[in-house]
Amino acid sequence: MPSLPESKFIIKSADYRLKWFIILTLLLIPIELLSQTTGKLSGRITDESGEPLVGANVVIIGTTQGAATDLEGYYSILNLRAGSYNVRFGYIGYQAKVIESIKINSDQTTKIDVKLQIMVIEGEEVTITAERPLVEFNQTSSVASISKEEINLLPVQDLNQIVNLQAGVVDGHFRGGRIGEVQYQVDGVTVNNPFNNSSTLLLDKSVLQEVQVISGTFDAKYGQAMSGVVNAVLRSGSDKFEFSGEIYGGDYIPFDDKRYPNNKDINPITTHNLQLTISGPTYLPQTTFLLSGRRYFSNGWLYGQRRFVPTDKYDVDNMIFSPTGDNEIVPMSTTREWSGQFKVTNTSLSRVQLSYQAILNRIESKYYNFTLRLNPDGVKPNNTNSLTHGIDLTQTISNEMFYKISVRQNYFDYKSYMYESVFDPRYLDAGEFKSEANYEDGAVVQGVDLGRYLQKTNSFVAKGDFTWQLNRNNMIELGLEGQISEISFGSPGFISSTNIAGTRVLVAKDQPEKLEDPRVETYHPKQFAFYLQDRIEMGDLVVRAGVRLEHYDANAFIPDDLQNPANAISGAPSSELKKTTIKFAVAPRLGFSFPLTDRASIYFAYGHFYQMPGLADLYSNSNYLILKDLQDGGISYGTMGNPDLKPQLTVQYEVGLKQALSQMLGYELTFFYKDIRDLLGSEFISTYAAADYPRLTNVDFGSVYGVTIAFTQRAFGPLNTSLDYTMQFARGNSSDPYETANRAASGKDSRPRDISFGWDQRHTINATATWIVPGDYSMSAILRFGSGMPYTPAIGTGFNADLETNSGSKNGFVLIDLRAEKSFSLGILEMSTFVRLTNLLNSHFVNGFIFSETGSPDYSVNPIADRTMLANPGRFHEPRKVELGISFRSK
Repeated sequence: MPSLPESKFIIKSADYRLKWFIILTLLLIPIELLSQTTGKLSGRITDESGEPLVGANVVIIGTTQGAATDLEGYYSILNLRAGSYNVRFGYIGYQAKVIESIKINSDQTTKIDVKLQIMVIEGEEVTITAERPLVEFNQTSSVASISKEEINLLPVQDLNQIVNLQAGVVDGHFRGGRIGEVQYQVDGVTVNNPFNNSSTLLLDKSVLQEVQVISGTFDAKYGQAMSGVVNAVLRSGSDKFEFSGEIYGGDYIPFDDKRYPNNKDINPITTHNLQLTISGPTYLPQTTFLLSGRRYFSNGWLYGQRRFVPTDKYDVDNMIFSPTGDNEIVPMSTTREWSGQFKVTNTSLSRVQLSYQAILNRIESKYYNFTLRLNPDGVKPNNTNSLTHGIDLTQTISNEMFYKISVRQNYFDYKSYMYESVFDPRYLDAGEFKSEANYEDGAVVQGVDLGRYLQKTNSFVAKGDFTWQLNRNNMIELGLEGQISEISFGSPGFISSTNIAGTRVLVAKDQPEKLEDPRVETYHPKQFAFYLQDRIEMGDLVVRAGVRLEHYDANAFIPDDLQNPANAISGAPSSELKKTTIKFAVAPRLGFSFPLTDRASIYFAYGHFYQMPGLADLYSNSNYLILKDLQDGGISYGTMGNPDLKPQLTVQYEVGLKQALSQMLGYELTFFYKDIRDLLGSEFISTYAAADYPRLTNVDFGSVYGVTIAFTQRAFGPLNTSLDYTMQFARGNSSDPYETANRAASGKDSRPRDISFGWDQRHTINATATWIVPGDYSMSAILRFGSGMPYTPAIGTGFNADLETNSGSKNGFVLIDLRAEKSFSLGILEMSTFVRLTNLLNSHFVNGFIFSETGSPDYSVNPIADRTMLANPGRFHEPRKVELGISFRSK
């Protein structure tokens, strides 16, 4: 039988008629996946004796939303966007009461019970300010909601910094899970790139209204995540014209020239940021807008010297160097970011809100490469363009019922190469990297980075949710979600070295000529889901029960006989291409919360959480035809991809206690356990010719258990503090899907083991403190402590020098960040000046590189052999940074 045609492994373009049919169908269905940007206000209105007031009015001041109480005095208002509201409670013959600053959180119920007094003086009204409760009785899992007011006080700048401050989160790992197990959403709609399950956007704090972080179990409305959910609710315009902005600049000041060379001079614009937001009404009826833009610039803290330029020629045979650089000190870890948000909202139709929103990121960066420190112009740039935009339609059918429809496009375009065209003559003029081990410890003295890579994802997402307050006790939510993507990745042309007439020369090619040649591949995966959930609120008991149905289609092909994948074994059964199977999953979720007293409650949650691995692991190196020359003991072709992977599964349990210790102090104690199954790992396939090759499949496993305790202190005068501690044990058979294959390739035992995951930081503490005098000044501090992640110690060097995998622990660390701000008025502006200090103590090590023989980043038992790494400042943590700025906003 002839070899399988290579073209079969390249999936044809998706049928876009089908794509638009699905999207339009979803638009016509009067249900939509909840945008997770709104919450609910409910409670009971009575007189002083506790008798219900029937037909009392509840009005959200400044909006058209409100409700009337039922026969037992209960009311509920749905679809309130996350934020702070003033609410008026009134009844004929009774003194009206206004409660200000009621906090509404996304996907949560805020309960406000009110007692009204008989009116003595006509028109008399009482105004009070709501206090945020220390104990949230209605939460059935670990949820943190951080408002824009809280964010603006802290020394943080972007979404990732906010997320990493939450209990159970360590450098993007949620409760011991792998990176890529978190669902990132903007206004309730996913912005994850299915290629690697990471967020396509970087969000500055200036666009955030609220951030909701779910670090444990979560409801059935959330999918394609195993460890947590991050929902960023973005700001919207209002009927009042407003503007605000921020300008700051700063530099790294480590006072440590040994670890951080070339950082003696202070340049206040090494890092600088310009941000402006404008919002208000438009000339169209009942239409508001918000426009925000940001430019961020950083030269980083790692520098090189332009002693050589890429086209300098190095005479290898005679050891002759001919540097022509200007010897200028130049930054080598730069970031240039442009970002923006645009939103327009129309409410001219009765009970209908229509909005369009677009968020744009454009980032140009360079990654530090120590070997190029004398030839910094040889470093290739990395360019990322991402755009998320779409339409949201919300219609309120009645006070008990509404639906919402969202259609989005998530576009991500990453390019990493020196020049746009592979035939650019500058590639061949400079040539490949050249160095001499005995000159400057092997620093590159000629050439440019010849690597070329791109990754592009174009996803269309349609979501629909219908919310119905069936009765006082039951709120039903059901929804449908679909995502169709076009994913491209690989090398857009390549430059290879070949021998021509005995001379080694470089040849540029824009198309692959052999199976193993680099190329760009394109795939069209599909994902769909349906969920049904009931939120039951019976007095003090809250139950959230639901189920989610998942549908995954990799839409690719694999050989049906893995023992002869390329049909290259004579006399063996032949292999045919077969389409990958569609994967289904049923994920039940259950959680409840019940008060023990008026100051304490317990909660329990359980759920099955499925997630497809990043599609890079499905599609990369999945052309099995390259195995045509595979022989027993022959060359390695790397670990083969597997488009027929099934979703990974985590079964989570958590139980918690919340209690108010006093009027000012409360805590939350949570115990959690995660059973991780079908995790991505490597298996070995034996061919009919007794040759083995590794392939990705669902074989890895693990478990995580631990406890978190979080203390919250309500503002005591100007002081507000919080403290959380996490202890966790994260273990499994491997920290990396490729670890098993890599161990086998190194001649080590590749059988499953039970070891600590590489990110298992046993002890973590986060503490914050703010001191604020409204309208005058504020100060804030963040302290973070980590006990250090595991590493593999070694005794000596060479084969089998390693001890048991991850049996050692790196050194712990402490990080302190500070912010101080002084406010003042200037005409029509409210202004402030601020200073921010990041890494105040100049901690140089935070779970970074160490020498395996010493467990330290600072010294090695073999300084001669390790002299290059000992001279590399890139192994240290980001040093102390000082930033000064001003912010302003309209009155």
